[in-house]
Amino acid sequence: MTTPTPLAQRLLRRKPIATLVAESGAAEALPAGAPEEGGRSGIHLRRSIGLWQLSSIGIGATVGTGIFFVLSSAVPEAGPAVILSFVIAAVTAGLTALCYAEMASAIPVSGSSYSYAYATLGEGVAFVVGVCLLLEYGVSASAIAVSWGQYLNKFFDLAFGFTIPDWLAAPPGDGGYFNLPAVVLVAMVVLLLVRGVSESAKVNATMVGIKIVILLLFVAIGLTGFHSGNLSPFMPLGMNGVQVAASSIFFSFIGLDAVSTAGEEVKDPRRTLPLAIIISLVVVTLLYVAVALTAIGAQPWKQFDGQEAGLAQILQDITGQSWPAMMFALGAIISIFSVTLVVIYGQTRILYSMGRDGMLPAKFAELSPRTGTPIWNTVVVGVAVAALAAFVPLDVLTDLTSMGTLVAFSVVAIGVLVLRRTQPDLPRGFKVPGYPVTPVISVGFCAYLIYGLHPLTFLFFGIALALAAAVYFGYSVHHSKLNRAVEESVNQP
Repeated sequence: MTTPTPLAQRLLRRKPIATLVAESGAAEALPAGAPEEGGRSGIHLRRSIGLWQLSSIGIGATVGTGIFFVLSSAVPEAGPAVILSFVIAAVTAGLTALCYAEMASAIPVSGSSYSYAYATLGEGVAFVVGVCLLLEYGVSASAIAVSWGQYLNKFFDLAFGFTIPDWLAAPPGDGGYFNLPAVVLVAMVVLLLVRGVSESAKVNATMVGIKIVILLLFVAIGLTGFHSGNLSPFMPLGMNGVQVAASSIFFSFIGLDAVSTAGEEVKDPRRTLPLAIIISLVVVTLLYVAVALTAIGAQPWKQFDGQEAGLAQILQDITGQSWPAMMFALGAIISIFSVTLVVIYGQTRILYSMGRDGMLPAKFAELSPRTGTPIWNTVVVGVAVAALAAFVPLDVLTDLTSMGTLVAFSVVAIGVLVLRRTQPDLPRGFKVPGYPVTPVISVGFCAYLIYGLHPLTFLFFGIALALAAAVYFGYSVHHSKLNRAVEESVNQP
């Protein structure tokens, strides 16, 4: 008869970093004698992503999310001071990016903040973070897909003179019944991802180049219609409005986390991961502030409320011609495809890591021998994302995504503090400057933005945590790969 493992011991059990690295197949980082484990059937994710492709994943998952459609909801909250909202969000993301860079260089595996939490804070916290990442990736992919139809309709209208009917191009609550463009977008992304990560990364890198050119074109044309009077009054809704807007747009910095989900598919991960995170942050912040300032200067802030395909409309109003807006709408279509691609990719890698750990059914960690990708996992994610995008309004999705992102970012900063104390000699390709002040400030900024979220978001988040607890105690706690080892240690005579 065995003695049951104490609940506290189950919740706090941590996965050794050597085991995480060994399972990733990173032979160059394995300690002598460490076991080599991968996905099911011993197949590993393939290391085929270089620095530019990885930076493109970060930029691709970030630029577009907060620029192409979130301005229509953020500007009415803060007025012209939404520029400050982007700066606050960028500073918060920047502090966290430094923490991500250190953790990614020390633990170069898939799973992102889920894997970092498992190694530093224990299984219970790791599972909660995994749920936050489901909100961060799965829900944000749905939010992004919802907006794709807006720019698709704008392009169809300018190029061909017709649009998809509202009832077929928007979810319930936004004037429609079923968002068909969103479902089509997700289906195309899933087809590309199951072909292989190398092909997906190359396509994404090309799209990111197009995206940057399109946004620079917007800035160049938009500045010709810039009116300084549109910036006054600068803060009509006070600092509270700035905080609310910053909280709601924070999910647009999800790309920083997406970089670390590729930890097992990156060449020279200890060097490449931190560099890509920092490059992504710099490029994203510069583009966000430039585009936001241009848009606010070119159009009175009250006109942003509910405006669909807003940036394309601004170009059309400035020039009085349709071709700039048509080009921008086409660029936005490509850009949002890129964002959706990377976000769904990140979600599948989180679930892959959880399946490999036994926290979810092992089917999620099953890799195709031909492509080296988790095909079943990807299809399941695609179906879930398409369903949310088809039937759930955009504003509900964005705030919930921000909550998941902020909680996950906070855990990474705390993980840096814990790992520095517990394993100070662990090899790190990058170290957070200003330690321990920087991680502490990072947690403080995240808490500040969480406080600014809508009260309804906390209710939905609480429901998500309750469902997570049911899954963890009903399945994961018993099937965790660490469970047998812990029970064996408890029952040793």
